[in-house]
Amino acid sequence: MHPSWDVEELADALPRAAAVLRAAERVAVMTGAGVSAESGLATFRGAGGLWEGHRVEDVATPFAFRRDPALVWRFYNLRRANLREARPNPGHDALVKLEERLGPERFTLITQNVDNLHRAAGSRRVLELHGNLTRVRCTGCQRVDDRGTEALDDMPRCSCGALLRPDVVWFHEMLPDGIWEESARAVASCNCFLVAGTSAIVYPAAGLIDTARRVGAKVIEVNLEPTEASGRVDVGLYGASGQVLPRLVELLPHASM
Repeated sequence: MHPSWDVEELADALPRAAAVLRAAERVAVMTGAGVSAESGLATFRGAGGLWEGHRVEDVATPFAFRRDPALVWRFYNLRRANLREARPNPGHDALVKLEERLGPERFTLITQNVDNLHRAAGSRRVLELHGNLTRVRCTGCQRVDDRGTEALDDMPRCSCGALLRPDVVWFHEMLPDGIWEESARAVASCNCFLVAGTSAIVYPAAGLIDTARRVGAKVIEVNLEPTEASGRVDVGLYGASGQVLPRLVELLPHASM
């Protein structure tokens, strides 16, 4: 339960955030693990960030995959199994409604999440900075396949015989070709940048806030609590994104803005 002063502060900030959105010709949104947490998916941030005693930063790397692919696949197969039970939450649904009101030409959703929940909710213009856990990529022929949430072998292999890997971006890897450039262009051409459920510490994605500020776009932050980025935003909305985002979108006109 949030203290009463938090509720009062949010009630004051929501209309200001809605006014920023109403005035924007183009809106870019960036989401992080906090948006998916309310669908029951672990963030691995805070509380040690450990899985079976391993730091996630040490499991989700190309070096870990070369050293112990069975360990890495056990981690990702568990995450894939969790996706079978996960459903989009009201925060995801609110962003679908925001896109519907603006239209895809005026809206871009950039996500650091790999859980496919934005697409499952109905979002159309989605740029996945860190890949998608429902896809696999061959380490040999580089073929990419969408395997949904079906159960995979402990060490799944491609038809060519080479080992498969999750089609996600690990620590120490480059972002997907074209996706980063398209994301940066969307932020550089927006009037409002809405950042939801991200700790704002993972670069280069966290640097998009600075990109927005350089072009004069207003920045709205939605998070459980203030982050390292909070001093660089115009409006901070602090509370669960599954509650805050629907309330924010409700304050917007129902017709296309």
